[in-house]
Amino acid sequence: GGGAASSTLNNCLVISNSTPGNGGGTSFSTLTNCTVVANTAGQRGGGTYGGTLYNSVVFFNTAQLQGSNYNNYYTSVFGNICCTIPAPGAGVITNQPAFQVLLGLPESYRLQPYSPCINNGDNACATGATDLDGNPRIVADTVDIGAYENPHPGLVLPYFWAQQYGLPTYGYDDSDGDGLNNWQEWKAGTNPTNAASVLAMNSVTNVMSGATLTWQSVSGVTYYVQRSSDLTDETFFSSIQSNIVGQAVSTSYTDTTATNAGPYFYRVGVQ
Repeated sequence: GGGAASSTLNNCLVISNSTPGNGGGTSFSTLTNCTVVANTAGQRGGGTYGGTLYNSVVFFNTAQLQGSNYNNYYTSVFGNICCTIPAPGAGVITNQPAFQVLLGLPESYRLQPYSPCINNGDNACATGATDLDGNPRIVADTVDIGAYENPHPGLVLPYFWAQQYGLPTYGYDDSDGDGLNNWQEWKAGTNPTNAASVLAMNSVTNVMSGATLTWQSVSGVTYYVQRSSDLTDETFFSSIQSNIVGQAVSTSYTDTTATNAGPYFYRVGVQ
């Protein structure tokens, strides 16, 4: 354990440590939201030896015994989504973490905007309200992997969701040309490679009890409905119903307060 042994590390940066034995960075330790980089072991586990890791990056470490890919870890357990190579099992990101600059300085190991580690950790494992910089630990709903939380994640897609469609994690593209970018497709639970799979209003019809809205929906996604009588200002929209559990193919909602001449304008969103 060049940096730590039999320890508990939260939001820590473990860099440039060494040992003639096992575990250049840590040995038999529990790491949560840590970044373990540029450590060296004389034997096995350049980054970590034994122990359990959560929401952590273990990359660019070296070990003298190369035959079995000992560079980053050896006999370590990756308890949830982490970033390392080789993959010890499912739920591990093997793409490079895309640090800002590899200069051996602490500030170099913050994440670039396109890093696959952004918005891809497990919130249940996050510890504390702030990261190593003292910034809020969870930004944009999902914790980042590593010691630093990117304060401006933008439209970053979850790695494994993007991977199943063969897409990059940068969510600004509209891959299927349906008018929603890939980040919006992820939020809506729709298929970003199928233009027919999109959150869109199907119809608004008058019924005896008011006005019935029907939209394309996804099973299990939760929606809200907003209404306005004036399209000149977006702020005029107000919510009239929330927590609508979506059905497969389409979902309907009846606005029972729409009983006069209106006009009424509606929009549907994902909670």
